[in-house]
Amino acid sequence: MTTTNSALSRLGRDGVCVALALLVAGGSLQSLRAARRVAWSGRLVLATGLLLLAGAAAPPPPRPAFYVQVTGRGRPMILIPGLSSSGPGTWDATVAQFKNRYRCYVLTLAGFAGEPPITAPLLPTVRDQLAAYIAAQHLDRPVIVGHSLGGSIALDLAARYPNRVGAVVIVDALPFFAGAWFQAPNVAAAQPVIARIRQAMASMPPAQWKAYAESGASTNSLATSPADRKNLIAWAAASDPGTVTRALLALMNTDLRPELPRITAPVLVIGTWIGLQEIYHVSREQAMQIFHEQYAGVRQLQFVMCDNARHFVMLDQPEWFYREMRSFLTAHAR
Repeated sequence: MTTTNSALSRLGRDGVCVALALLVAGGSLQSLRAARRVAWSGRLVLATGLLLLAGAAAPPPPRPAFYVQVTGRGRPMILIPGLSSSGPGTWDATVAQFKNRYRCYVLTLAGFAGEPPITAPLLPTVRDQLAAYIAAQHLDRPVIVGHSLGGSIALDLAARYPNRVGAVVIVDALPFFAGAWFQAPNVAAAQPVIARIRQAMASMPPAQWKAYAESGASTNSLATSPADRKNLIAWAAASDPGTVTRALLALMNTDLRPELPRITAPVLVIGTWIGLQEIYHVSREQAMQIFHEQYAGVRQLQFVMCDNARHFVMLDQPEWFYREMRSFLTAHAR
């Protein structure tokens, strides 16, 4: 894996790691604003009530870590977008394909794509609030679909709450991103690079952040069509810089490989490589090696590589993507 990691480690050396802060954004800005969203905050408010201890007022309920748009009928399916991404923008076309057989719960995470941020750590808060949402809504082992950072959340959810999830679909995500990005065997070894990235991102003025996001430098390699690239830029520019920074740093500090054996559900992993090949000269074989090594701990693993799509597989090669999902979900109906 030396050659592979050497190629990917240029993400750290060249300063492109800062670009990962705007890693994924997708969909139409107006489509999310026009959507009718169901906020999880309402559920939390109802559960809180009034505290009567010593006459003290109730503390405010925790702010929602995600917002939900519900469409369709049938078996539940939860779809989690990636960093800086619009849920509807990422998943609307997928929902259109599956809504007649699945009731689709499309998330948009707090602080991304125009949603209000939260102060709590985003990734574990989404994971735990989503587990509570599944229980409160009485969802029977929903299918969990996660893209990029959303894939990391999906893996963590399936490992921490194995009895609450059904089949899992991971779209172009890794259990340990920093291992591939920085040629690091573990989180501790990645700390020097992570510290430099933290400093660089913290020192970026808002105007510079906005200009960088709007330039498309960090997102143009993630999708093929000009229209999709324009949408990725819009979502990156609409995301809260502090949330993006903290979420990216948390992702770099996350290694889920030891947790993978706890996942009891079948897992489909969909990978891509041509975006990496064009910029970092990573071959298909090198990308395959990374995926297989990192997912070695999954008990029921099915892996497929898309050879002609960039990071947003569902936008670049939708029919291929739907076919792979249908085949997997049919084989694992329950």
